[in-house]
Amino acid sequence: MIKTLPIRVRLTLWYSLAIAVTMFSIGFVSLWMVHRAIDNLENNELQQRVRSVRRFVESRPAHETPAQLHEAITAAYDVSHGNKWLQIIDGDGNWLYRSPHVAAVYPSLVLPQQAPEGGRYFTYTAESVPVRALIAPIVARGAHYTVQTGLSLNKTLAALSNFRAHLFLLITLGLFVSSISGYFMSRKALTPIASIAAEARLINDRNLDIRLPVPNAKDEISDLSLTLNRMLERIDRAFASVRTFTGNASHELRTPISLMRTEIEVALYRPRDAEEYRAILSRLHEETVRMTGLVENLLSLARTDGGAETMALAPIRIEEILSPASATWKNAMSRAMLDFHVERPHADVVVLCDFQGISRLLSILLENASKYTPPGGCVTLRACIEGNRAGISVQDTGIGIDPAYLDRVFDRFFRVPTSGSLPPGSGLGLSLAKWIAERHGAQLRVESEPGRGSCFSFSLERAGAVVPAIHDSRPAAESGANHFSRSFSDSLLDVETK
Repeated sequence: MIKTLPIRVRLTLWYSLAIAVTMFSIGFVSLWMVHRAIDNLENNELQQRVRSVRRFVESRPAHETPAQLHEAITAAYDVSHGNKWLQIIDGDGNWLYRSPHVAAVYPSLVLPQQAPEGGRYFTYTAESVPVRALIAPIVARGAHYTVQTGLSLNKTLAALSNFRAHLFLLITLGLFVSSISGYFMSRKALTPIASIAAEARLINDRNLDIRLPVPNAKDEISDLSLTLNRMLERIDRAFASVRTFTGNASHELRTPISLMRTEIEVALYRPRDAEEYRAILSRLHEETVRMTGLVENLLSLARTDGGAETMALAPIRIEEILSPASATWKNAMSRAMLDFHVERPHADVVVLCDFQGISRLLSILLENASKYTPPGGCVTLRACIEGNRAGISVQDTGIGIDPAYLDRVFDRFFRVPTSGSLPPGSGLGLSLAKWIAERHGAQLRVESEPGRGSCFSFSLERAGAVVPAIHDSRPAAESGANHFSRSFSDSLLDVETK
């Protein structure tokens, strides 16, 4: 695998490439502008020579013969243009003037009537000398003439060559300097990131309260620091939650284990009759059931945190949810000396839900209602239609919840303080119930007034087609224990297959 270049090097290369493209573009444009300026100067010089010839011819007497004109031009131009490229011919083909350089290269010249009206520029080589030339017709004293004049390009080409060499040297030097500058600029620009990385390397699970410095500038560096700080806050909360969860779970498990150990030690201290052993075993069974429910909830919450607990939603009649719950809790409510009512919707309602999950949610809410409602009270399981959703609620006439604790009732291991002793429990049920509701796209709400009872409610989306629900009519304690065994076995299988 090819290693990626460090970001500092990549920034330098991109910066150098951008500078190189810019400098070469400027260089090519500058060279083109110089060429154009020199061409314009040369063309103007050639046009000026043609106009000079025309003025000279116009200044001669009108009755002057071609031979006399030839002698006059030769006498005048041999001194100033003898070493230049110049030749003049009239409309009859008579040579008025020919400099030696032109005569050696161009033995003939087009007549005025054949010359292009606007003149023609061209380049040729005469005696190894590049020449820029102009052939143009002129009219003087009513007669037509053709003038060809030229300029040597030796100095021009030398100047352009010198300019190109200096331009290339300047671009190369500028590119080198810009690359070095770009490297140091990228290094300085990345210094804050290196500082953030150094600070982040010092953070571990023991000092998650440390936060990275945030620059005052509103740029990408400050955004990065803020993002990392928010991430550290989430990690800190997650670690705190894990520590709290572990501590509370250890505490909750230690209590029943200590009770079981005490009961066993007392039973083994001396021989007892059958009734005493039966009483001890009964108490041990109660603690075992309590531990089973606690471990089941702990395992479920651990699986939800790890994303292993899933919900398979399917269309189910709401009556198929209410009937098992009613049958399961009718006797339990009767033993607790509570009136238990189930209110069903008038129409046949189909909801989209996970049967096992919703059944567990209702069991948690009904169990809480039975524990916190004094004998003689009433618990109502109600279902109703709310537009395109179906609302389900569990209402009791129990001790209620102080408004100060309403925001915390769904926290793990939290139990609302009461004036008397707390009923047995771990404080995990409502947290698990909230998770189940959220997996159904619902929100578990609570309304309560101290001394007058509480109402927990949620709503499910209504559906069309129906899928038969899988009922489990076993007692709640047995069902919970077996469910725990299945969950524990599933977790072991998960571990073995990973």
